[in-house]
Amino acid sequence: MRPNALNLLTYGLLALPVAFAGLPLFIHAPDYYATDLGVPLAAMGAVLVGLRLIDAVQDPLIGSLSDRFHHLRRLIVLIGAVLLGAGFWMLFHPVGEPLLWMAISILICTTGFSMVGINLQAMGGLWQVESSERVKVAGVREGLGLIGLLLGSVTPTVLVRSMASGAAFHWLSVLCLISLVVGVAAFWRWSGKAAMARPAKVVSLNYLSLVREPWLRRFTLTYGLSSLASAIPAVLIIFYVRDHLRAEAFTGLFLILYFVSGAAAMPLWQRISNRFGKGRAWGLSMVLASLTFVWAFVLPADAIIAFAVVCILSGTAFGADLALPSAIIADRLEASGHETAASRYYALLAFLSKLALSLATGLSLPALAGFGYQPGGRHRGVSAAILRAYSVRHQSHGGLKSSP
Repeated sequence: MRPNALNLLTYGLLALPVAFAGLPLFIHAPDYYATDLGVPLAAMGAVLVGLRLIDAVQDPLIGSLSDRFHHLRRLIVLIGAVLLGAGFWMLFHPVGEPLLWMAISILICTTGFSMVGINLQAMGGLWQVESSERVKVAGVREGLGLIGLLLGSVTPTVLVRSMASGAAFHWLSVLCLISLVVGVAAFWRWSGKAAMARPAKVVSLNYLSLVREPWLRRFTLTYGLSSLASAIPAVLIIFYVRDHLRAEAFTGLFLILYFVSGAAAMPLWQRISNRFGKGRAWGLSMVLASLTFVWAFVLPADAIIAFAVVCILSGTAFGADLALPSAIIADRLEASGHETAASRYYALLAFLSKLALSLATGLSLPALAGFGYQPGGRHRGVSAAILRAYSVRHQSHGGLKSSP
């Protein structure tokens, strides 16, 4: 089956409000609670670290339960969307003790976020379409997610500048709920008609059984190392732009170029993967990213135009990182007959991505300090530290969601 544009849109549209909610959750909410509600930063930091850990650890559990009740996936996505919307609304409408309210709200939010994200990917992987169309399926979903991410980064700033923060976050919550309702309605329409792959027989698989498979071990090792390699520069990019390039005012523009290039490049990667195979296309994107950042390594201060080109080229590689791993998993589910473990496959990837981000934060900042870097200074060491992180890419045979 070759899905038409309407089917692709109704499948992927839910990714937009989910991504829209993600950025304010961990970027704007802590600032709001600290600035407007007077929550101590130390206590908030400890709570957020704990919530991040819970968020990562619960993904495998959500994957297992989703596979166990696979006949209820539509309902699971609906419940997840309700939790996400309710938690988001609660977060910006606090009642009672602020820190406790924030912790409960974010826990509800992230649980719903994972339920929707894991099952939306799993259902996309189980959708009975031609193998050549699976990159397009993932690409539309991730492209709409990028649009949501950009809207989630811009909208709070615009609202806060035009009204009081309490009113701004109220209207942000309203926009989030409206977009969620539209996304769920589109998903419900698609999922009621889409043909899902059904296994010939039920295969009982737990995570231990899955990771014993040589193919999945290789894939997850590559994915995990690549995610770590991508997450480290994502943590350090602000330092690089501000203290090496001396271009802090252009940070937003650099990120927009990066994400827009990623979304625009997805049709290109679909054509390349159809001709040469998904694995080779993914590897080619890693070569492009690596060569691009060799150039970034030697950029002098104030090289704004050159780094903008770096963002465009690395963003182009990023488009492959978004779409291809998910499509490769979809092919594997069909080839192995593991349709009953679809959510567990995608939950493993979600867990590895979150673990990589946590490790990147815990490893890169102390390492940067070890190089003698002081934030706010102008050190060539920042460039070296960021680009050394990308050397891991040369050792891992793939990558996911790199940042410029």
